[in-house]
Amino acid sequence: MAQKSRADIRRGVHSRIRKKVRGSAERPRLAVYRSLNHIYAQVIDDDNGRTLATASTTEKALAGNTGGNVEAAQRVGKAIAERATAAGVSNVVFDRGGYVYHGRVKALIDAAREGGLGRNERAEAAAEAE
Repeated sequence: MAQKSRADIRRGVHSRIRKKVRGSAERPRLAVYRSLNHIYAQVIDDDNGRTLATASTTEKALAGNTGGNVEAAQRVGKAIAERATAAGVSNVVFDRGGYVYHGRVKALIDAAREGGLGRNERAEAAAEAE
């Protein structure tokens, strides 16, 4: 039996995550995609099939020297938080895209949280548990 590549395994994990994670108009999905040289983030309303905000290291303003490091991911996280807030979004569902919550993905999501996205996330989870 042939072994699966890392990309094949990630696609399987991503499809399992997407079965559970869905964005709505009230709480859109923050999707993260990471390539070797760049990182991308989108705020998506799955109910209406609309992208509300995007940010990536392919943009000149966010690129810096390289787009494939933690500092670049932090810049993208801050930018997506600002753009989503400008679009009227304050609460999101985080979709790590099948990537491990570590390194660049963690830096982007943490920077988005610091920028104001998902502030009430823990309070809502605690209220639903009660």
